[in-house]
Amino acid sequence: QVQLVESGGGLVQAGGSLRLSCAASGTILSVNVMGWYRQSPGKQRELVAAIASGGSTTYADSVKGRFTISRDNSRNTVHLQMNSLKPDDTAVYYCHLENTWWGDEYWGLGTQVTVSS
Repeated sequence: QVQLVESGGGLVQAGGSLRLSCAASGTILSVNVMGWYRQSPGKQRELVAAIASGGSTTYADSVKGRFTISRDNSRNTVHLQMNSLKPDDTAVYYCHLENTWWGDEYWGLGTQVTVSS
């Protein structure tokens, strides 16, 4: 079983920055993908960014150039640096982990990000 704990959410003004962090613990395979999803009221949960254990990354088009995902494999942590935040970025952000070989996936409880105009 894997546990994911997010931190770093908060309230910022448009144009500001936040850094989200997620700490993973439990049975984690060396080959995995960790990422961040977000969900706003009335919308489906969407992928924001993901990073594989080998370092490859993917980003939603809406955040390219503004957000950067990184990870520390030795500490089983993932970070999301969010710059130039917009009100449309307001959502609950969820950490996600998938063990590639086994296909099991896990979610954090989420952290609120609110961007004011």
